[in-house]
Amino acid sequence: MPDWRRVKDRLFTVVTVALALLAVAPLFHILATVVVRGGSVIVRGGVSFFTDPPAYPGSGELGGVGPALLGTLWLGLVTSLIGVPLALLTAIYIVEYRESRLARIARVFTSSLLEVPTVLIGMLVFLVVVVPMGRYSLAAGSIALAIVMLPYTVSYVERALEGVPRTYREAGYSIGMTRAQVVFQVVMGIASRGVAAGILIGVAKVLSETAPLLFTIGSARGSYPTGPQSLLEPGDALPLLIFQFAQTPYSNWQDLAWGAALLLTLIILAIFALLRLLFREVKL
Repeated sequence: MPDWRRVKDRLFTVVTVALALLAVAPLFHILATVVVRGGSVIVRGGVSFFTDPPAYPGSGELGGVGPALLGTLWLGLVTSLIGVPLALLTAIYIVEYRESRLARIARVFTSSLLEVPTVLIGMLVFLVVVVPMGRYSLAAGSIALAIVMLPYTVSYVERALEGVPRTYREAGYSIGMTRAQVVFQVVMGIASRGVAAGILIGVAKVLSETAPLLFTIGSARGSYPTGPQSLLEPGDALPLLIFQFAQTPYSNWQDLAWGAALLLTLIILAIFALLRLLFREVKL
């Protein structure tokens, strides 16, 4: 007689693995397609792919994504300078002053932002920043992306700070440390991996955002071939280039969209890999 418990256990394992593979198969298919098609474009373009502007549509030449790559780097840097300190301070206030009314309002506000479509954030910044300035700009795009980053980073950092045992805070107070010293020297040190993960999630989120840029930084259709010279000027970005070039009937621009998609994927994966190497668990 067969051992039906073992048979059922193995059957359950097989079904679970099969369903898991079925769930991730579309993701691997997308990644494989981006790697194959985007990789061939980057190889064909060579170094010029990373430095040159897009060629004229339908010209048969490829060009590159230099202005869009530079704009993405500018957006990532400025957005981080705006969004990361604001998110960290917000999360610290929510955790350390959880009983205050302002902390409860901040928690509800940041949680609500997660449900707001990012295109609405772009429209809001368009009305508040772009219209008064009279032009698109990388600064407006950075402000929009900082708002998008806020709820993601706050939620992860908040969880990381709440995971620090109360005894460590009490130990800091017992040796005469101020509240600020306890938070920034003890709590932030112990929760450094969670804090870094929150920052990473926020940066990865905004680097791949397209909707807020539609109303804030300008057009990716070759209007700014030299790249941004100032944060107050219109610019370009890889997600916006991918979105717009993929919809055109021109084969050379479609190829650029595939190459830009692979480049953006590699940038995000590199951020994850670098963070994993730089941050280690704090042991006390």
